[in-house]
Amino acid sequence: MTKLAGKVALVSGASRGIGKAIALKLAEEGASLYLVADETETELRTACSECGERHDAVDARYGIMELSEVDAGVRMVAACLEEFGRLDVLVNNAGVRRRGRFGEFTQDDYEFVQAVNIRTPFFASQAALPAMREQGGGRIINITSQMGSVAFDDLALYGMSKAALIYLTRAISFDWARDGIRANCVSPGPIATQYNIDRLANDRAMWDKLERGTTVGRLGAPHEVAEAVCFLATCETDFIQGHDLVVDGGWTSH
Repeated sequence: MTKLAGKVALVSGASRGIGKAIALKLAEEGASLYLVADETETELRTACSECGERHDAVDARYGIMELSEVDAGVRMVAACLEEFGRLDVLVNNAGVRRRGRFGEFTQDDYEFVQAVNIRTPFFASQAALPAMREQGGGRIINITSQMGSVAFDDLALYGMSKAALIYLTRAISFDWARDGIRANCVSPGPIATQYNIDRLANDRAMWDKLERGTTVGRLGAPHEVAEAVCFLATCETDFIQGHDLVVDGGWTSH
């Protein structure tokens, strides 16, 4: 029997890359899905179709939302509950970055990154609590980053937001673990998403630098992050709490 049969998962930023890989992996375990992303209806529709192909019992639906809006977190949880009547696994995956050397960021850069990377997961997690408590528990999994723990070129604002999300994960666990809420996060390292492949197509030096930063000598794949998320969504123990599961090919180990 699949481990998430009869469960519902909400995944933000699920139209491509890591988010889509997470959705597909949870679908393999039998979870029905509510997928959220911004201005990617064709890709979301495709992701839902592919999720349905992974397991006969899976019902995958989607919502298009601008995740930088003030009420985006609350709205996406409300939409999932309206569609399915329950929410068992919340995966706050959507994230954005603005690159630049510290000292060059604008107020707009700051507000946009914090809105998507912190405010929306914060209020989505709060909004999910009542339903999860009524069901007897649930899982909140935040997709953070190795950059929440180590510094890197031009990522001061992004790394700061991910460090905050790691702390938020621990705070949720601290406050709600005894109510059956298991909050953990997954911190990917350099992953060969299509976005990164396209971005670094003409920057072989940076690609090589990212590969050298890992102990395995390569970039990761989206499905490797999805495996970690699925583990946290399905593991039986409630003793894994407030944990930052780093999936970075050994980057932060040296």
